[in-house]
Amino acid sequence: MERRSFLKMSAALSAAATVTGCNSSSKDVEEVPSEPTTEEAINWSSCTCNCAASCALKVFSQDNIVTHIETDDTTDDSWGVQQARACLRGRSSRQKIYALDRLKYPMKRVGTRGNGDFVRITWDEAYSTIASELKRIIDAYGNKSVYWNYASGTNQFRAGGRESSKRLLNLAGGFLNQYGTYSAAQIVYAAPYTYGSYTSSTYTEMKNADLLVFFGFNPSETRMSGTGGAYDYSLFGAGKEVIIVDPRYSESALGKESTWLAIRPGTDAALVEGIAYHLINNGLVNESFLNQYCVGYDASTLPESAPANGDYKSYILGTTDGVPKTVARASSITGISEAQIISLAEKLAAASNPFISMGWGIQRQANGEQSIRAVYMLPILLGKLGIAGTNTGNWPGTASTSLGTLPIGTNSVKESISCFSWTEAIINGKNMTALEHGVKGADVLGADMKFIWNYAGNTLINQHSQAFETAKILADDTLCEFILVHDVQYTPSAKFADILLPDVMDLEQHDIVCNTGSDMETIIAMTSSVKPIADVKSCFDVCKNVAANLGLENEFTEGRSYDEWVEYVYETSRTKHPELPAYADMVKKGIYKITKPTNSIALQSFVADPAGHPLATPSGKIEIYSEQLAEIAASWTLEDGDVISALPKYVVTWDGYEDSATAEKYPLQIIGHHTKGRTHSSFHNIPWLREAVEDAVWMNPVDAKNRGLTNGASVKIYNDRGTIISKVKITPRIMPGVCSLAQGAWFEPDPSQNNVDIGGCINSITSHRPSPLAKGNPQHTNRVQIEQA
Repeated sequence: MERRSFLKMSAALSAAATVTGCNSSSKDVEEVPSEPTTEEAINWSSCTCNCAASCALKVFSQDNIVTHIETDDTTDDSWGVQQARACLRGRSSRQKIYALDRLKYPMKRVGTRGNGDFVRITWDEAYSTIASELKRIIDAYGNKSVYWNYASGTNQFRAGGRESSKRLLNLAGGFLNQYGTYSAAQIVYAAPYTYGSYTSSTYTEMKNADLLVFFGFNPSETRMSGTGGAYDYSLFGAGKEVIIVDPRYSESALGKESTWLAIRPGTDAALVEGIAYHLINNGLVNESFLNQYCVGYDASTLPESAPANGDYKSYILGTTDGVPKTVARASSITGISEAQIISLAEKLAAASNPFISMGWGIQRQANGEQSIRAVYMLPILLGKLGIAGTNTGNWPGTASTSLGTLPIGTNSVKESISCFSWTEAIINGKNMTALEHGVKGADVLGADMKFIWNYAGNTLINQHSQAFETAKILADDTLCEFILVHDVQYTPSAKFADILLPDVMDLEQHDIVCNTGSDMETIIAMTSSVKPIADVKSCFDVCKNVAANLGLENEFTEGRSYDEWVEYVYETSRTKHPELPAYADMVKKGIYKITKPTNSIALQSFVADPAGHPLATPSGKIEIYSEQLAEIAASWTLEDGDVISALPKYVVTWDGYEDSATAEKYPLQIIGHHTKGRTHSSFHNIPWLREAVEDAVWMNPVDAKNRGLTNGASVKIYNDRGTIISKVKITPRIMPGVCSLAQGAWFEPDPSQNNVDIGGCINSITSHRPSPLAKGNPQHTNRVQIEQA
């Protein structure tokens, strides 16, 4: 197509989009507008979705219309100045800005909450309603009843987004905060009980390793950018022996691994115990390291408070409980053969510099804290920590960001809850306690949740568990009395708003963001030449006007406009990082790259000098046996089947492989996985990406044959929590007895059937029951049956 014809069509389609959305066919365009009247502009922007990248987007526009998008082309991609190139998700941003379901005007609910019945209102009505409802609820119930919901639809902004809304709520007296994340609650919470903090080596240390062992680690789909983990993994892992432990043969395994060990979900700790048994019985553990640096490996380093035979060695050998944790036992639980387990143990023992890492999927389990603490035992038993090419078992680290954000002020509400526990706080907030529900800052929360501020997030329904039950809780406006949703698209969460506001998109926003890789930070000045469509407004503008209705505008703005705040925050960051260019120069440059050598070896200082650089654990050492966890286990109230223990242990869980009672009715385990087409639920509404990565439940040929299913058939996936209608993908890339469905598909209840989701949202069948220690997200622990639909 000639360039002139292309621009004509682009302009016509986009002009139509400002009224009704974007249509993929030109047949709906009745009139082709005149030739473009201005020169084509080129501006830098960024894709700020939650994949931890914020890659550079080179935006071409003409007559206020985005014509096409490229990405970073500013260097030759030599190492140290590599390009911050966006993946296919960021490159689809033109489709997102002109999507059919783009929100364009402020609206209010007029029907039952969740039914999607809205009418358009003015911004003044929206501001006054939000302000009056916020004041009413604070006056009636207190600030603990106001909640800022966990969200990550836009992951970075210097002066907008989450900081603006939290700043406003703090000025209004504070709000109930949350701790943890849906992604990594269990691992971040539990890691300090072993290492004193969450710590890891950087990707760069893979180049110094002689063996790479990964548990559910999948950067090729979750960290796809040109400065992301996929790039680093491909570069630093090249030529190494790679062993992937995962129920699914992921993109990170595909063509890169030496060995794929297919493991049943939730059984990683049992695999480690089998490896530990082999290492101990064959004299392959590093006892001098364990005696010098660790607490609780054997009786000689066990704390006085511990019971007899409470050490790790006694547990593995069966002295503690009469059950030796043999290789045969591990094989029967995990599905990995005894020969493969022994081979893995021998390779780990023989390696001089094994780099052991895990993705976050293995801790999003019913007892995920145990899984991650168990994986930590591999480098600990081998004494392969603090030296080049090794890692703690955590996800590898990258360069840190140099930029700060808008100050949010002080939150007067000291209580906080797990980010996964907010539905419990709606129905039972008054009775939530520290010892049963993980409330922090008080023994009892003492207030039900009545106001939810939901900015740029789809966890209100789509990314939270047990979607049908969550929908019932949200639909009852006598429970949570007011819900504000401010977003770009008409997401499933948007349907539960009382006031629904349209947000600006990345391509329409002025800001400065940063992309961090292993050895590089790329600063990107977002200088859009495209005006926001229709009548959308940024979170900063919304908060400023709500603040005005509350008499707090001066306190909120401090006399600065949004652009002035962006400059102020950036220049404040320069006081700590003088290598950054001045604000005006940064805006002119568009992209600025800082080389940040980050050859960080986890625990290097501690191993070199344990007395001079103790860990933040109570003992200052690596704690295999944790007295803190022993105390928690003795004092907390846990549901039947939940376990907190001083030692890392494999635990039989509800809906796990060994839950035989549930397995009779629901014989298949099902997990969720990430795909190249979405970041969580972001970009699901882009047809291009749904074509690139089709949504279908992965099933092994053995399981499919037993059910008479053929590839591409429509199936129903169900348990007591709900039913999902999906296509089936029959593939040997998933182990028998296990299925996997891509997470993030948008929840779409079938109006003709109860508890049936035709959108393919895996959270239609996941559980609200949190993990025992972090009270985190257990969304990979599920049992289902699958049949022809």
